[in-house]
Amino acid sequence: MALWLSPQPLVLASKSDVRGKMLAAVGLRFEIRPAQIDERAVEAKAGTTDAAAVARLLARAKADAVARSLPGRLVLGADQTLARGAKRFSKPANRAAAAEQLRALRGRTHELHSALALVRDGAVLFDCVDSARLTMRDISDRFLEDYLDMAGGAALASVGGYQLEGIGIHLFERVGGDYFTILGLPLLPLLAYLRQNGFVDG
Repeated sequence: MALWLSPQPLVLASKSDVRGKMLAAVGLRFEIRPAQIDERAVEAKAGTTDAAAVARLLARAKADAVARSLPGRLVLGADQTLARGAKRFSKPANRAAAAEQLRALRGRTHELHSALALVRDGAVLFDCVDSARLTMRDISDRFLEDYLDMAGGAALASVGGYQLEGIGIHLFERVGGDYFTILGLPLLPLLAYLRQNGFVDG
């Protein structure tokens, strides 16, 4: 039985390996066309510092950028932001930045906001944002450096400097929220929309 019913595959406007693995694991037909946008420029034009709103805007911008070159295709954009109170964090550029970010998060609770947008021919057909709250252990400097040694490049691949599905789980004492949201894609609302609109069997 084929779950994906549309004659053309979904287009994922993201180079995220984790998002691609999630879509493949649930049986969706898709192809990857990473969006080429200036995320910082989109944020600067957003007119808001609200992390959830910024995630939604970035997801829309990514989907729209790819949809412009693919008439008639359904394009999925996604983004994730991290905030601790009013302070928003970006993906660390290097090991030193990851260490600084983890020091700022340890012993505290932060929020991950994961957004998705489905766009076709310039129209946003569906979008949503879901949030999760995570409390990091008050890790020592020694453990922080050991963690960065173990994580390697994975520490630079996500906005939090960690990947919960891997070695990053050792950083946490409490996790609240949907697992897929934490990984960067609110999968249940996406699948619900796709089923209700005839893209997915069910």
